[in-house]
Amino acid sequence: MDFNKVINKRTSIRKYASRKVAAEHVIECIQAANLAPSPGNLSLLTFVVVEEQELKDKLASACQQDFIKDASYLVVVCSNNHQSNIMYDERGEKYLKQHAGAVIENFLLKITDLGLASCWIGAFSDEMVKRILRIPDEFQVEAILPVAFESKLSKTKQRTKSSLENRIYFNEWRNKFSKKYIDIKSSYE
Repeated sequence: MDFNKVINKRTSIRKYASRKVAAEHVIECIQAANLAPSPGNLSLLTFVVVEEQELKDKLASACQQDFIKDASYLVVVCSNNHQSNIMYDERGEKYLKQHAGAVIENFLLKITDLGLASCWIGAFSDEMVKRILRIPDEFQVEAILPVAFESKLSKTKQRTKSSLENRIYFNEWRNKFSKKYIDIKSSYE
């Protein structure tokens, strides 16, 4: 799929079909996620792929988001800041969060590219998720990403984002956007 189409089509989908996603697609999405920039090229994230229905049901409860139990898989993104803190001291945590966001976005874009559905889940009980999946204490849960086919009953569309016109400044704060620099709407409409 054309990159601009992928970006425009990517949206949070919460209604899933019962059709099973191939495990190879999940791994392909994780491989795309792994290509995101990372501080010092460190491997800071781990992925737990959940397929068992009983575990998906428990995780849906830990998230208070019932729809995720209908996904074929849940991918739980976990981080450990030990290496980044050694290398970057107090900035290590910040770099780790930036890396996690880039990894998750790559994952979601690949999901869209493959014609699959997902939703970035960031609201959950960390302790419950860690207990359910036996994640060690030194790891943090960054996100839970359902992987599914979108239900035909779903009518989810990408929502219109607010204009950038009042949010881009040049050279200094509040130096307003000028058409002479760029036409923001040109490539994404």
